[in-house]
Amino acid sequence: MDNFNLPQVIFSKIFRAVVEFELIDADDNILIGVSGGKDSLFLTYALACLKHRTKKKFSLSALTINPKFSDDFRENILAVKNFCNNLGINHQIRDIDIAGLIREQNNKSPCYTCAFFRRAVMNRCANELGANKIAYAHHLDDAVETFFMNLLSTGQLSTFRPKTFLDRTNITVIRPLVYVRESEIDKFARRQGFDVLKSPCPFDGTTNRQRVKELIRELEKEKGFTDLFSHLAAAMRKNSIGELWDAPKTRDEMRQTYFSFK
Repeated sequence: MDNFNLPQVIFSKIFRAVVEFELIDADDNILIGVSGGKDSLFLTYALACLKHRTKKKFSLSALTINPKFSDDFRENILAVKNFCNNLGINHQIRDIDIAGLIREQNNKSPCYTCAFFRRAVMNRCANELGANKIAYAHHLDDAVETFFMNLLSTGQLSTFRPKTFLDRTNITVIRPLVYVRESEIDKFARRQGFDVLKSPCPFDGTTNRQRVKELIRELEKEKGFTDLFSHLAAAMRKNSIGELWDAPKTRDEMRQTYFSFK
């Protein structure tokens, strides 16, 4: 692996996100959530590159959560620890029995349960380690898929934000990869020979998110939908809102008009 050998086109996308959304300030202590997948390894590499190539002074550390989906996770994660150490980033592992929590809450989505407890552990550990920010490896595909999934499943136009302040923990969550496509990450990780850890999640590949990802890909193959991804990405912006209906009125708000017909 070549340290700090990030292509300029990708570096520029990350730098734009950092500048546009004001993700990193001087003297930040940033804790990176590292699962061992290609996205989180790429984020770790990219932030180390950003620290090396810019004059902004900030510190990095990394945390991997062992969800206890498999018995050999800690053994496999040693490659991630070596990856972080080679970049000069301290890496820690914390155990949390997410597999057991999913079994206990069988009426809830396993993805919701997993994400909820992962975030809780990350927030707590960030406070323990003195970090004021947590960096997650969500990229542009994740944002678009979340936007489309929310529209289909809840009827709401929403997605995650590049920067979110959590007032309960006094932690700021940042997502520096929001302008980077998943295909760019995959290509770079393969070229660099990242030792990517296979997801131990028993639900990997069968989630609603995976269905939405595949739906977008299939629709883009059809005539008239070839620009679907870019249109969805544009629709996430607040200035993209066109003509929409007013919010539903309550009975009290409609009362006067209703009785005018009587």
